[in-house]
Amino acid sequence: MAEPLVLYEVDDRVSIVTINRPDKLNAISPDLKQTLLETLHRADRDPDTRVVLLRAAGRSFCVGYDIGNPKDPEKEKWRYDALRWHESLRASIIFELAPWDMKKPVVAQVQGHALGGGCELAMLCDVTIAGESALFGEPEIRFSNAGPAIVMPWFIGLKKARELLYLGDMIDAKAALDLGMINKIVPDAELGAAALKFAKRMSMISADALYNTKLSINRGAEAMGFRNAVNVGVDVVSMLYAARTPEGDQFKEITAEKGLGAALKWRGDQFKT
Repeated sequence: MAEPLVLYEVDDRVSIVTINRPDKLNAISPDLKQTLLETLHRADRDPDTRVVLLRAAGRSFCVGYDIGNPKDPEKEKWRYDALRWHESLRASIIFELAPWDMKKPVVAQVQGHALGGGCELAMLCDVTIAGESALFGEPEIRFSNAGPAIVMPWFIGLKKARELLYLGDMIDAKAALDLGMINKIVPDAELGAAALKFAKRMSMISADALYNTKLSINRGAEAMGFRNAVNVGVDVVSMLYAARTPEGDQFKEITAEKGLGAALKWRGDQFKT
């Protein structure tokens, strides 16, 4: 039998949710997206836990949405339909906002790459603990897309977010910590133990205190326009997904002919100056 895409276990008062698609660097497929969303909801309902630890198997946390099949017959039917893209991206927003919308605090344990939707997912967790070799970024703009959840400006400020989102560059864990994108850096070999220890320490706080403090922080951000900004971002970005650009077309052609790795290398090499 195939391994489950998402694993669930409990350690004391901590729900541990593990993304389990390591052979694809935990790229987000439709099945993974649905299963992870259901598992996060399960963790939020678990009466025996107070904190959720979100982690991933293998060498990377998550490299974003799985774009390795550019000729998906279903998507090809509505490739240039902005309304259908809006519907699809709206579902992705619900998925990525799951940690934000949960009553329990969610601690992200990040190793390797956290890119695109994976970077957004890590930012939308309450606390993010990274291994020293972790890398963060949203490279989608290089092939004429953008992340469905434009949340980076809320966490690191407009100026640096513009730079990273306009260029698609990656930053290391030290830069992410300095910008306030993450909370802690630990040696790679100690990441699992350190993240679990942190989550267990947080779980010593009373559930009511944790949940209401999280809710008050979230409501304050939403009063300043956080959720409206995310919604507006989806409205705008859906038109981009339906548009044709020379860079986007060539990226898709190379992916179809030579594979995703070749397309990523072709585009990445252009920025090595």
